[in-house]
Amino acid sequence: MPDNAKYLFVALPSSITPSGHKDDAIGAIQRAVKSENGLASQFNIPDFKVGTLDALIQQSEELGRIEGLCKGVVSKVGDTLKNVLDGDEAKIVMHKNVNDKPLEQYLRTFSWNKVKYRADKPIAELMDLLQKEANSIDSDVRTKYNQYNTLRTQSQNLQRKQTGNLSTKSLVSIVSPDMLISDSEHLETHLVAVPNSSVKDFYKTYETVSQMVVPRSAYFIQKDDEFNLFAVTVFQKHASEFVHKCRESKWIPRDFKFKEGGREEEQKEMKKTEAEEKRVWGETLRLGRTGWSEGVMCLVHVIVLRCFVESVLRYGLPPDYATAMIKSDTKKADRAKQGLDAEFGYLAGNAFGRDKKGRISKDQGMSQNDMMGGAGDAADYCAYVYYDIELE
Repeated sequence: MPDNAKYLFVALPSSITPSGHKDDAIGAIQRAVKSENGLASQFNIPDFKVGTLDALIQQSEELGRIEGLCKGVVSKVGDTLKNVLDGDEAKIVMHKNVNDKPLEQYLRTFSWNKVKYRADKPIAELMDLLQKEANSIDSDVRTKYNQYNTLRTQSQNLQRKQTGNLSTKSLVSIVSPDMLISDSEHLETHLVAVPNSSVKDFYKTYETVSQMVVPRSAYFIQKDDEFNLFAVTVFQKHASEFVHKCRESKWIPRDFKFKEGGREEEQKEMKKTEAEEKRVWGETLRLGRTGWSEGVMCLVHVIVLRCFVESVLRYGLPPDYATAMIKSDTKKADRAKQGLDAEFGYLAGNAFGRDKKGRISKDQGMSQNDMMGGAGDAADYCAYVYYDIELE
């Protein structure tokens, strides 16, 4: 099975090359990654309205939380598609497009959606819009999927009534009215499904399991691979005791009352439920496909905002940095990042040291100021702006 594609997003100051040109910076990023580990291309990010430094630091933390929300939504919608399509990988891939494009094409041709998220709005407002959209996608898909699951369960229960054994299946097509006592003030008929292995014992003991069972009233109706179905006549005032004793003997009482036209009504209900299940299945699939697309777009827009905010925090104003997208996979992404760390680790100042052989060493201390705009944890700190997306 091939490794999943993994997309790395990095932003570095244009000054990493002598020319200071962004195109040259992208070339430097590609050389650091090496072509066997991933392919780098320019990833365009608009300029947003920058507020205060304190606001940017707070937005940096909040954007991390919103990114986690978006990734969770995309994952849950992906699970919905998987369940609705019964795990058919070919069909799942077919429905996982972003804005009617394969994911890679969408990322390579990405442009900020100015209609939904006007770039001239404050970053805080854009964040609020993205968070609300992610929550809306999650709610819509979950509600529809729950509706589908309810109908699927109803349909399965109705199917079991038609195809199960005599202890569970519907009896409307098996039991006729002449098998039941219906005009007596004192007697009533009870249906009992008896395991095949217990039939002999049933014949020996059914008359005495409770009081007032009519002798020799057991009437064989039908047999399947697991059960025999019998009708037994008892006096009404001892009926509940008989039912209780049947259960103690591992015989299964069947609650049944004959109803004229019951068979036709049951068939009609089953067809109606199956049709409704099929309709809602289609709606769930369409909503899941749309939700996955919109969820990924929401996630990418959050990544874009994160790249911008972190770049301003690290590299200052006016913005003069190059942002690249690197397509790699789960196996090679670590090597690609190691190449970036080796080439651009110096950007971290004291955060990264080097050993006697010139290899990156993270043993040196790092102050909170050094980590401003980073992940917030020394173990996860990166010398440059870095985020990744890996979607199954």
